[in-house]
Amino acid sequence: MDEFEEPLELWAARRDARRRQVGERRVSHADGVRRGAHVDPAAPRVVEEWDGVQWVVVGAAEGYAAAQRALHGIAGDGVMRGMMPRPESTVLRDPTAPGRGRHRKP
Repeated sequence: MDEFEEPLELWAARRDARRRQVGERRVSHADGVRRGAHVDPAAPRVVEEWDGVQWVVVGAAEGYAAAQRALHGIAGDGVMRGMMPRPESTVLRDPTAPGRGRHRKP
């Protein structure tokens, strides 16, 4: 066996790990054209599911945000309320305030 050859079992395991799993879902534009999610986020979307052979439409949404909530099972509008406030050290500073970094010159 060459140094570049691998056993068939290892190759098959690698190939199966890359294959789509039945039940995997994705969001697409309702017009069927594949393009980036950032393109027209208010356009209607469809939720599709892989059945082992093809993508099947399982739902529809009014926009990208609504489709993502449906895809990931997020209830309501997706805003997390009642969270603890951020510590003062992570609150963003005023962008017009003088900086302390090396890139700032006195």
